[in-house]
Amino acid sequence: MTSERGTKVCKSGFWRNQCLESANSWSNTAVLFLAFTVILLPAPGVAFLPSNGSSLFKSILDFGHSLMNSKRLFESAVIASKKSANYMHFHDDVKSKMQEETRKMFYFGYDNYMRHAYPQDELNPIDCDGRGPDVDDPSNLNINDVLGDFSLTLVDTLDMLAVVGNASEFRRAAQLVIDNLSFHKNSTVQVFESNIRVLGALLSAHLLIVDPEKPFGELDPGRYDGELLGLAHDLASRLLPAFEETGTGLPHPRVSLRQGVPEDGIRETCASGAGSLVLEFGLLSRLLGDPVYENRARRAVDILWSLRSQVTGLTGNTVNVDSGRWTSNLSGLGAGMDSFYEYLLKSFIMFGNAEDYERFAEIYDKIKIFMRKGRARCNSGTGDHPMYVNVDMTNGNTLTAWVDSLQAAFPAVQLLAGDVEEAICHHALFYAIWKRYEALPERFNWQRRQPDVLFYPLRPELAESTYFLYQATKNPFYLHVGRELVESLNQYSRARCGYATLHSVIDKSQEDRMESFFLSETCKYLYLLFDEDNYINRNPMKYLFSTEGHLFPLHYERFRKPWDAEERRPGGANVTDTCSAIPLERKLTLPLRQPYLHQLFQAVGVAT
Repeated sequence: MTSERGTKVCKSGFWRNQCLESANSWSNTAVLFLAFTVILLPAPGVAFLPSNGSSLFKSILDFGHSLMNSKRLFESAVIASKKSANYMHFHDDVKSKMQEETRKMFYFGYDNYMRHAYPQDELNPIDCDGRGPDVDDPSNLNINDVLGDFSLTLVDTLDMLAVVGNASEFRRAAQLVIDNLSFHKNSTVQVFESNIRVLGALLSAHLLIVDPEKPFGELDPGRYDGELLGLAHDLASRLLPAFEETGTGLPHPRVSLRQGVPEDGIRETCASGAGSLVLEFGLLSRLLGDPVYENRARRAVDILWSLRSQVTGLTGNTVNVDSGRWTSNLSGLGAGMDSFYEYLLKSFIMFGNAEDYERFAEIYDKIKIFMRKGRARCNSGTGDHPMYVNVDMTNGNTLTAWVDSLQAAFPAVQLLAGDVEEAICHHALFYAIWKRYEALPERFNWQRRQPDVLFYPLRPELAESTYFLYQATKNPFYLHVGRELVESLNQYSRARCGYATLHSVIDKSQEDRMESFFLSETCKYLYLLFDEDNYINRNPMKYLFSTEGHLFPLHYERFRKPWDAEERRPGGANVTDTCSAIPLERKLTLPLRQPYLHQLFQAVGVAT
């Protein structure tokens, strides 16, 4: 991967181990992405912090004595390898069974939402009813940031109905949205969440309906006249006031859909919230022929970029929208920052602006320099398993020794950028964490002062990274990981009328909430993992996945508009073979070699 003007993206594994120049022929440069997060987190910005007395993660967090220098470890790894041999085989009949299991899982959640919750935003799967905004407590941001009284789950799930092959239900659902959805609501919502969940969903459904190739069947609900695009236009117009009356041009984090920015609203946003709007806003601008939406989103990215540290080249977590002063200097790959990096790369793929890729390449280089700890290479050498820590943006010094679950999104970015071995390594870390906590007995004796670790198996991120890594490597290991995820969801999260969030790893207690991303992302990625013959898997170069898992067809020439600055367009072709690739023989072994996987499992406390 380079940052030269003739910019490149790598087609490693999933893209048949080739490097691809993103220059003049974007019909050939479409690349999928995955935006993801992980498994354990109460809410964005909340971290997992082991107790000081616990040995959990000790060998990773201390970065002390290297387990790989131990002859004893290699001897035990030989024994462990026999136990892991089943990872190397996954029969077709089992794959078909798992495809059907994921289909059933989706319909169990979707049908119960439609039966018990629609037209409200979310399903309460234990009480079998619905929920919307908390009108009695406007300060309940956990609910009100996302739920705007706009049938969120149905809107968010539209393109999943196409993916699963149910064109008739897609048409019915789309017509329900057209006939009943209105954004003239007295709801105050988060700009970022409304953008990725609702605006992105409407744009995706519109683009699938008007696709002349009709790869998912006839999706036109009947005399379709762009009504979903009109709804997207209406919503984006209600979000635009967020960019007004700020001292910097960075958007306010929340707006009232009816009244604009609240007078007493919070004037602090995060890097992701301000810098992850350009893909959806850019698509809307190009579909409407109106540059105002993309220009606002790009201006916010430009401002964030100008505010990065001149010492480290890193951004912080939260910033004041009036002064441009960072209110949190913490820089990492997790909550508040993850999708900012992601959308730099994905905006380049969708629109072809070389500057987006140059910025991504520059900040990824700084991330490697300041955040990455552990041995130099994932699958060779000695030392602790690599991980990325949180640092001070001003000097690069390590700030925290905890693991933020949203860091698990970054292997997707690494895979898209062609850094395949790093993606494998990073995914393995979060898979090990998931196995550690998924396996805890119900009466596990957890003695520490910190609050219980919350455990969200409904979150899509591990399923997402597993899907894309399988597509990149075709290694059966990832099919086994996906099966474990499905089995765990059915064992711990299935409730009377859907799938509930697990509240704690201590007692596996359920929380009465099925968030919209369970259907739109978790089920989608697990279904695609096992559906080898799906149109998306047979045509991976035709689609880009948003950070909410929405499908955006890639038509670079179609989305090029006059307001694209000439200097932002990619330069001439410069194809090389320098991107990392997965050798064919690696498909017959574990993606993370056995001694290193054994080391990681020992460090985290997973039985081997």
